[in-house]
Amino acid sequence: MRLYQLDTPEAVDAFLAQFPTAGIFKAGTCHKTMQGFGVLESFLQRYDLPVGVIRVVEWRPASNHAAQRSGVVHQSPQFLLFEGGECRFDADNWDITEEALAPAFARYAQESGQQGAAGQLPANLEPYLRLMRSYLEGELDDQGFQDRYVTMFRNDPSLRSREEFELLSRLFGDPDAFHGGLHQLGAPSARGDLRGRVQALLGQLAGQPA
Repeated sequence: MRLYQLDTPEAVDAFLAQFPTAGIFKAGTCHKTMQGFGVLESFLQRYDLPVGVIRVVEWRPASNHAAQRSGVVHQSPQFLLFEGGECRFDADNWDITEEALAPAFARYAQESGQQGAAGQLPANLEPYLRLMRSYLEGELDDQGFQDRYVTMFRNDPSLRSREEFELLSRLFGDPDAFHGGLHQLGAPSARGDLRGRVQALLGQLAGQPA
């Protein structure tokens, strides 16, 4: 994957001038960014497309400039695909799906000819690992762990691979389903043996770069 940090309007212009065909990904402040980038990352393993990343909270002028250049109203997360300086495709939030991106990549991007290696992102899994270990060591009860885990996952804006997103969502599913209150999750035991599932997930995550 070829990822570039776009933290100023000038960086946006230079990036689009350097690469006639390129993507821009706007990273927001919640797990929707993780989910959206996970989908994009799966395409970047197969297609040779440079992608500039804008963290919209820290680099708002760059985000506003990308909106002006593209003519697309700002959303986050958001994926914009440019060709010849013109935005040819855009997708926002939960619309960043494999079904939506596939035709755009097939039309505008070049296949790399080989499957890229996974796990190339600098992903910090330590907060999840610490929380799970605390629970397994008895420092948290089932309900306390469930509430803290779902809140952490919901507020996580990290750029993660699709594999990591799917692993992290395995315990309690989609955090957006519980914005009305964590009580909507129900009892932790309703999903089966929580301790056993946490132990299994910890083993999988600990085996990945942290």
